[in-house]
Formats: sequence, structure tokens, C-alpha cells
Amino acid sequence: MTSQAEALLSPEGTELLALVAAAREAGEPPLKTAARLRRDHPAALVAAATAQDELRQAGRTKFSRAERMLFTRPGLEQASSETTARHRAARLAAAIPGRLADLGCGIGGDLIALAAGREALAVDRDRDHLLMAARNTAVYDAAAGLSTEQADVRDVALAGLAAVFVDPARRLARSTPRDPARRPGRGAPPGQRLRPGDSEPPLDWCFALTGQVPAVVIKAAPGLPAGTAPDGWETEFVADGRDLKEAVLWSPAVATATSRATILPAGDTLTPEPGDPVPIREPGAFLYDPSPAVTRAGLVEDLARRLGAWKIDDQIAFLSTGTAEHTPFARTLQVLDSAPWNEKDFARRLRARGIGAADLRRRGLAGDVDQIRRRLKLSGPHRATVVLTRVADKPWGLICTDPVTAS
Repeated sequence: MTSQAEALLSPEGTELLALVAAAREAGEPPLKTAARLRRDHPAALVAAATAQDELRQAGRTKFSRAERMLFTRPGLEQASSETTARHRAARLAAAIPGRLADLGCGIGGDLIALAAGREALAVDRDRDHLLMAARNTAVYDAAAGLSTEQADVRDVALAGLAAVFVDPARRLARSTPRDPARRPGRGAPPGQRLRPGDSEPPLDWCFALTGQVPAVVIKAAPGLPAGTAPDGWETEFVADGRDLKEAVLWSPAVATATSRATILPAGDTLTPEPGDPVPIREPGAFLYDPSPAVTRAGLVEDLARRLGAWKIDDQIAFLSTGTAEHTPFARTLQVLDSAPWNEKDFARRLRARGIGAADLRRRGLAGDVDQIRRRLKLSGPHRATVVLTRVADKPWGLICTDPVTAS
């Protein structure tokens, strides 16, 4: 029986995909396009081509060549973006050259970067995903050294490999780890609550791969609990801008720190910087809101030492300095006003500054942000960021703006 991927890769499927794309670009309604194409092509294939065209449009947020790729919806959702995949692949290639395996390759979002310039083995038990991964890697001209194997990743021989990359599915029921009906991306039963770190295959199995191949890299959800990785492994939290994307676990053969925060697209990295304890004081002229990659990596105090900053509360991640310090690891705000939080008092302060629009950021204080905004009754031509937090365990408010930079 021909799979959906095989049908879309056939001459008729390729023609249909082009026809659907042309109709969309011409502004024809999708239902009209489908009805017209069904007169000359199988209805199932028309439906598959129409759905694939929608996925290609969605894929543009992650892939620059999405219009030529093939996707499944779960495969696209779990795939890394080009930016994050290239960062990881470049680091692995610099540390460990030679043949690698992508275990559970899905639609090939990571494989595209991993296979560039080296021999690679792509493994997946879903035939459509494997066909799509090969196709998508070829779209990026990275398939010269690629071979594929349809199998459960636990049954694959790893002899002769220099490195292994594995992206465990994170939506599976723990009670059915090898049930083909719940292959990666299919999802958990309705109502089941999964904890961060749930995966198929299990993380313990992934960690044990170092018994066969020393260089192992595991992609994990960004909500991975602290301390999940064994001793000697590195846990890297990766953000693209302010958006935390994923955690990456590096085995001792490729680890260079215990934890790391990486900010893309530039690739700036922060690792532990031991030093004196960070002092706690009231906010100064500048406030720093660390990237979620920094907070998840447990590197807030390390960032403070790099900036020469202090903390404003022992339990809150905000940092402060007296002079502006540029950093890719935090959003910098200039403090216009800082005082113990009192809603009526701050309403007067905001009106006095002519602030009619405010981004309210609440951290460490209870309260509904939308209700607080309504009660503040903001009025005026200016914008600001209002931070509701704690300073030395006391409710505190700050009125901030973006720093003024010299022209």
C-alpha cells in the first residue's frame, strides 16, 4: 500500500502540490481549488496535497525552504528551527567529526543540519517520516552522505558511529512505550497530564547510549527539571531572542560545562562563573530581566557577576546596576521610579509622567495584571514598563523604559 509521503513524492503528487500552491498564490479559495482538482485526480491525493500546502505555509516560521519540503503536523511541531538545529550541529561537528546517527529523525528538521558535510544515518520507525526526512535533507543539499533505516531506535546497531543525536518524543503515555499506535508525535490519551521529561524512548535509555557511543546529544523539552542529567553531562538551555526553545543534553565526551545558556541567533553563551556571593540591594538606575535560558540554567548569579550587578531580592531573578551594561542575556530597563508598591500611589506617579500605556510585569506578587491595569486608569502620551515584584521580600514597584542610547 502506498503511503501518503510516497503518493506526494510521485509525479502526480508533485504536480498536485504545484497546482495547489499556484491556486493559493492566485487567491483561489481552497474549497474551490479542491473541487476543481478532484475532477482529474484522486480525492484522497487532492486532500493530502491541500493539507501539505497548509503545512508548508506553517513551516515557513522554521524553515527557509519550507515550500519544497514535506511535513506531518506532529513532525513540524516537534522539529527544531533552522537556527537552533544549525547551532547544535555546528557545535557537534566541531567537537566530533565522523559518521553520526539521528535516532528518531522525524521529518528531518535536525537531520538537515546534522548531515551537512558528513555521513549520517537517519532512523525512524515511521515510514512517512523517514521518506520526508530524506526528501527534506536533499532540499537543503545535505543528503550526499545520508543513509536511512526504518526501525525502532532501540534495535539499531551503533558500531562505527562517532556520535549519536536523539530527539525523544515528548507526548507519549508512559504505560505504552513501544505501542506502534503511539509512535512519536501521536500524543497522549485525552486528559493525561505529562510531566516535563516524559519521553519515548525514556531518557534513561538515551543516557545509557554512552555505553556504545561516547558522544551523545539529546534534545529535550525546555521544561526539563533541574538535575535530570547524570553527573558529567552538560545541560544547555537555548533561547532564540527571548523565546526559550529547548534544552540540549551533552554527554561527558562533548560537554564543556555543567550548565549553559545560549542566546540565538548570535550564539552568545553563558556558563558558570564562580565568584563572591552576589549582594542584595534596592534597585539602582538599571534593571535586568534575565533570559529564560539563564534562569532555567541556574546562572542568574553568574550573570550578575559578569555585569557587576546585584540582586534585588533573594528569590527574584531581577538584577540591577547603577550604570547601563550591555548584555545579550537579559532585557535591560532604565528605572525612572522605584518605591514600595502601593497601587494608588503608583497610579499618581504614572499619571504625573503622562504614561497612558504600560506593559505590566508581575513577578513574586499576587494579583490580576489586567485588573491592576484597569484600576491604574492610565492616561497620557507616553509608554512604560511597570514591574511589580519584591525587594528584600517587600512588595515593590518600578516604572521603567528602554535605555536611552546615544545616536
